Amino acid sequence: MKDIVIATQGLSKSYKGKPALRGLDLEVPRGAIYGFLGRNGAGKTTTLKLLLGMLRQDAGEISLLGVPIRSEKESVAARRRIAFVSEDKELYPSMSVGQMIRFTRPFYPSWRPDLEERYLDLFRLPLNQSIGKLSKGMLTQLMLLLAMARGAELLMMDEPTSGLDPVATEEVLQALADLAAGDGVTIFFSSHHLPEVEQICDRVCLIDEGKTVIAGVLDDLKAQYRRVVAVFDREPPPTLAGLSGVDHLRRRGRTVSILAHNDVDSVVEHVREFAPVSVEIHAVSLKELFLEHVRGD
Repeated sequence: MKDIVIATQGLSKSYKGKPALRGLDLEVPRGAIYGFLGRNGAGKTTTLKLLLGMLRQDAGEISLLGVPIRSEKESVAARRRIAFVSEDKELYPSMSVGQMIRFTRPFYPSWRPDLEERYLDLFRLPLNQSIGKLSKGMLTQLMLLLAMARGAELLMMDEPTSGLDPVATEEVLQALADLAAGDGVTIFFSSHHLPEVEQICDRVCLIDEGKTVIAGVLDDLKAQYRRVVAVFDREPPPTLAGLSGVDHLRRRGRTVSILAHNDVDSVVEHVREFAPVSVEIHAVSLKELFLEHVRGD
């Protein structure tokens, strides 16, 4: 397990009897940029809080940085090696940017002055500006600097590009990619911005109603799925939905759209047996996979 930075097995959590997580399994390898996806209420925030020791699970196991987390002491030790950027980005408003950095440094013996300088330059943060007067975008960038310069082995983030304009977003995404590639930091983040996830993540996990729906190497997942669109000159046959390899099927008039998984050639062969007017096969995006798996048939 030393090469697995985050691992959960059968992770479950309920609030007042209402399940938030239902046996969630996760496996995040060292050095990955891992996108954690799901609708609001799917269980992403609960998972992050459990990983960070802010909540205690009802059932299941958690391992961080190769160490099983079974006690508060083990959780605290793991968090010393983890940096976290929350969606609610709050810092001391009366401090300046420079004061906040100087205040934060002594808490982390592995602080990286080189990364501090790199991100000060990249984000163009004004050292003398008070935090209370920073734009939301600059506040996000300062939070990222404080997290990334800590020298942590694992960086966990909740909506890291929230409030950033397109240029700043691109700078942050590039910084995260460089941090993983050049410094070997594992990055685990939740986001609703699917194009950003698709741009930099090598692995993803999609959860819905507290359970893993699909997970794995992003390129492999996209390669396993295809969109098959068939047009008929009559009512489409109702038996198509039951074909092996058909994950989801939607009908609009005489057109059938099928999300096919793995055995795509077999699905296409069966569709052609019903003499469609036309059949087209398309690659799928992460957005399509997300929408099909969370909204159902």
